Amino acid sequence: MTNPLDIILSNMQQGVAFLNADLRVVLVNDRFAELLRVPKGQIAVGVDANAIAGQMAANRDQSQIWLLHLLMNSTALHQQIEIGDGWLLAFTSTPIDHDGWLVQCEDMSPLASLEKTLAEQRGLFDTVLDNMPHGLCMFDADKNLMLCNAAYARLYCLPEQLTRSGTPLQHILDYRQTLGNAPAHRESYFDVVVEAALKGATASQNIALMDGRVVKISHKPMENGGYVAAHEDVTEAVRADEQIRYMASHDPLTGLPNRTLLREKIDRELSLDGKTSAVLCLDLDHFKEVNDTLGHAVGDLLLKAVADRLADCLREGDSIARLGGDEFVVFQADVRGREQASTLAKRIVEVVDKIFVIDGKPIRIGVSIGIAIAPDDGDAADSILRRADTALYKAKSNGRGTFCFFETAMDANRQERRNLELDLQRALEHNQFEIYYQPQVDAASEQVVGFEALLRWHHPERGLVPPAEFIPLAEETGLIVPIGEWVLRQACNDAAGWPADICVAVNLSPLQFRSQTLAHTVVSALSDAGLPASRLELEITESVLLTDNETALATLHHIRGLGVRIAMDDFGTGYSSLSYLRLFPFDKIKIDQSFIRELGSSKDCAAIVKAVVDLGASLGITTTAEGVETKDQLSRVREQGCGEIQGYLFGKPLPLSSVHDLIRGRLTSAA
Repeated sequence: MTNPLDIILSNMQQGVAFLNADLRVVLVNDRFAELLRVPKGQIAVGVDANAIAGQMAANRDQSQIWLLHLLMNSTALHQQIEIGDGWLLAFTSTPIDHDGWLVQCEDMSPLASLEKTLAEQRGLFDTVLDNMPHGLCMFDADKNLMLCNAAYARLYCLPEQLTRSGTPLQHILDYRQTLGNAPAHRESYFDVVVEAALKGATASQNIALMDGRVVKISHKPMENGGYVAAHEDVTEAVRADEQIRYMASHDPLTGLPNRTLLREKIDRELSLDGKTSAVLCLDLDHFKEVNDTLGHAVGDLLLKAVADRLADCLREGDSIARLGGDEFVVFQADVRGREQASTLAKRIVEVVDKIFVIDGKPIRIGVSIGIAIAPDDGDAADSILRRADTALYKAKSNGRGTFCFFETAMDANRQERRNLELDLQRALEHNQFEIYYQPQVDAASEQVVGFEALLRWHHPERGLVPPAEFIPLAEETGLIVPIGEWVLRQACNDAAGWPADICVAVNLSPLQFRSQTLAHTVVSALSDAGLPASRLELEITESVLLTDNETALATLHHIRGLGVRIAMDDFGTGYSSLSYLRLFPFDKIKIDQSFIRELGSSKDCAAIVKAVVDLGASLGITTTAEGVETKDQLSRVREQGCGEIQGYLFGKPLPLSSVHDLIRGRLTSAA
């Protein structure tokens, strides 16, 4: 019958051997030899301990310790012995009665491998934790620290003793208080912890610290009532975001609120019942001339100085904004009525009118103001601003340097002007423009020597629109540039069919001189029409030379160098005409009709005309008298010595077909 003890021993996962007092094996199972990695049968009954130690040759020191312990001690011995490559055994020797030993060995290799893996993972975790850019901490339900990383300690300059497990959060906060980096509002510091716990998910908040930094803290609750928190210094990101928001709502030059922020404030104030508010739209007079003559750098400094003066005019609660360019808006949130708005407007006109000294240069400008009153003129920002702007347009048309309140009729006028502007944009596309020509005659022979091209607009609904209505609008909108080019090309084409001794005169707007292609356009128009340059005369006013003098003069010299004649129109109406005669060799001076009209009644006008004619003769410049309408005026300009005459006496502006008839009549009479 099989021995039960043998059955037990043979089925054990442990290796077991019994040694007697002589340290010889009296009982052993097969697993013992298997774990020691020796052939079956080498460790059998009768084998002594020395032979067993010999099988542990891979770790001789430990085998010697084992033998000495069996010989000299009577206490249990626990050892871990490596057998071969990576084979780890737990070796336990326990003394038993009768001076024997129970020796057990167990394979610890899987457990050792697992512990090694866990140790590696712990090391990796510690490395990751300590090298995280964000601070990480874990607190239990009682707000005692469980762990934190090096970044958390660095973030708040914590000493080592405050980073140990079990440290109360209160101690950490108290220490940070002494350093000056505790939360600025400590009472609300734990609100996000409560929020995270209530919703059972991560919650975040930006915490302002006493030292000015901002830290984003993200709390994630744990099941045991504690939480894990990540701490990130977001100071730079918050400051950048604040700067972006500021830039989106403020004018970068003056630091004043811009249109966006102003609209928000107006809408917010207008939503309050029972309040009367005023919006004042401001536009600086003559600011463009400052930019053009002194440069944009001076213009920018002037705008800042204007902003400072305007701010000094306001009450507490009033607002000022810059919309761009030289446009400002003042908002009075609570006024008693028009009187209070008028008082402020008068004050603004006065302070802006005073001389500014910018970069050592005295500068004088003015301001025009349009005023709208809420809620009478509008109950929302867009409507009240639009109506204040409409009133501003009226103030500017009244002569500038003044203010004007919005009136209902202004809307209709402004809309009509806008419609006219849209129609003007379509006029070129639909061939609604036509050139009329007014004859210019030789004063002595009364023969036609040329025609001045004058633009007319045949509107499909309005009929013939006077130039005085649409030319200023075309200049304001910039449409005068393409319109002016069309006039130049069409006039050259028309003149190409006239006799070779008849010239054509075309007016140029100051805005056309801002185009870098004006000279090229003149060359192209002459070439396309086949018209000699000597038959083209370009008329300018002194306003062309008021701004960007050097560029305009260079362009004029270039064009005159082509053979084109240059005439100064409306001579005598400006304040510096004589100085321009010195700067540029004009071919013709056209004396303004205001002097011709009063020749018979004003000795001053006669003297001026005589002086201009004599000046022209001395400089070799032809003089043309404009606006000659009577025989008496003709006689007088002849007496003064004018070389050419233009006016209703010799013909009103005519369409091209009538010009051809006039030329044929001249040729017939000559024959």
